[in-house]
Amino acid sequence: MAIHSKTRDLARRLLDFEAQEADSSRTSQSTTLRAYEKLRLNLGAFAGMVAFTALASRALAVARKEASGLEALQISEDGSLRGLAELDPPVDMNKSQAADNQVEDRGVILIAQLLEMLLIFLGEALTLSLLRVSWPSTIFDDRNSGNGRKA
Repeated sequence: MAIHSKTRDLARRLLDFEAQEADSSRTSQSTTLRAYEKLRLNLGAFAGMVAFTALASRALAVARKEASGLEALQISEDGSLRGLAELDPPVDMNKSQAADNQVEDRGVILIAQLLEMLLIFLGEALTLSLLRVSWPSTIFDDRNSGNGRKA
């Protein structure tokens, strides 16, 4: 399943926000894991962990087809993501920019696939409503991404 550019942009904005939050709070937790956990907790509270786990498992299976390196990831029974430390280690200033971009792209693909699943099963209005619980509404304004449309 191809990721719509609008969904990929939204995933990138969520991860960018998490990166800024990580910088300000000086946490070493990966931005992908921070975003994933927010999605897990919000959707788990809304639909239950079994539903979230099923959705996340499917999103990961589809994301693996698009991004190499996601094979190490696993979704546990409680919906948590395992194996991300190998994929998305804490920020290392000595790493090359190309390696950072590759890791970032894998995170974007994973989160975007999860968002695609949410959009398919819940629709845009409910998905955005759930996302707004954890992220500021300015993230959902596409003017922030330069295309001038609302998400």
